[in-house]
Amino acid sequence: MQVSTSGKQVEIPAVYMRGGTSKGVFFLKENLPDDPNILDEVLLRCIGSPDPYGQQIDGMGGATSSTSKVVIISKSNRPGCDVNYRFGQVAIGKPLVDWSGNCGNLTSAVGPFAISKGLIDAPYNGIATVNIWQENIGKKIIAHVPVQNGEVQELGEFVLDGVAFPAAEIKLEFIEPGGSDGESGEGGCMLPTGNVIDRLQIPEIGEIEVTLLNAGNPAIFIAASSLGLTGKELQKDINENQELLTQLEMIRAHGAVAMGLGNSVEFISSHRQHTPKIAFFGEQADYKTSDGKEIQKEDIDILARILSMGKLHHAMTGTGAVAIATAASIPGTIVSNILGRTMSEIRFGHPSGSLVVGADSKQTEAGWSVRKVMMSRSARRIMEGSILVPLQK
Repeated sequence: MQVSTSGKQVEIPAVYMRGGTSKGVFFLKENLPDDPNILDEVLLRCIGSPDPYGQQIDGMGGATSSTSKVVIISKSNRPGCDVNYRFGQVAIGKPLVDWSGNCGNLTSAVGPFAISKGLIDAPYNGIATVNIWQENIGKKIIAHVPVQNGEVQELGEFVLDGVAFPAAEIKLEFIEPGGSDGESGEGGCMLPTGNVIDRLQIPEIGEIEVTLLNAGNPAIFIAASSLGLTGKELQKDINENQELLTQLEMIRAHGAVAMGLGNSVEFISSHRQHTPKIAFFGEQADYKTSDGKEIQKEDIDILARILSMGKLHHAMTGTGAVAIATAASIPGTIVSNILGRTMSEIRFGHPSGSLVVGADSKQTEAGWSVRKVMMSRSARRIMEGSILVPLQK
């Protein structure tokens, strides 16, 4: 199967789904080519990348990191798991599908998709427990999906800041999220340097204090004040400041090298755009969200902003929330230092509102470990059918 500029289009069964504050195209593995190079080519064409105009007009992508995503699901033979879940972050302007990490938001749609495709047995009424193997990072995630009259309950009253309409609540448990290397889930550790604080020397910036963390996805955390920020910034404040974006990418790339995720900053910037994520944090403060809501400082514990694929996220990535909860539970990290204490459950303010996430962590002789991180999301099918792709079989 090859992408073609002539001939007929090929139909590939797919479901377009919202999961959390992201959207993506969901496929059954059996409907896609096995060859990894052809697979990437097909998925790029499905999404409409690479697009030099940055709009993904000729595909299903929505021209943002939150809407340029693909998911591949298959039945799992792994003990204790029902389905395998593989996530691809599709670059908009480059011919790149980044498989280096998970999408925590789209994780919430994996259970509903698997149930609707008959991959697991679900109760006629009640809560279906879906055991998910996240292939990118080699970690188990448990989704608790409401089912009514034999179908996934998608509509409800659960409100998720960053999503315009309420839906049914899906509870997620990220099991032992620490220690993934962002690709295979093997050989990594939660604090890759062994330190809760590292000091990076960044050309033309100087020394920056960071927390380097592997939890959910690899992440790099900095204090907003280290770059003259407050943590109250919205997308326009960051995404229209190219000098600041360049500085943040430099910190991200140097942090990734320090974490052992690549041999050079050039490799990280060109081949590993999805992970690690970089986030910055500020002390609790009043602020106005992107839709004009007033958030009072007493209603949140900390301000959090995260970048995805080089731009400030409009809300918060799901794996970013996992890492934030983890960092909040460990003494001496950038997050717990700003909080002034450790917390097992934290409510942080992001550009679209706030989010509660909790971590069950403990200190052992080998260091800190996290048994699980818990949060709630929602998901909904938007379109079912087939994607038409210009291909030659």
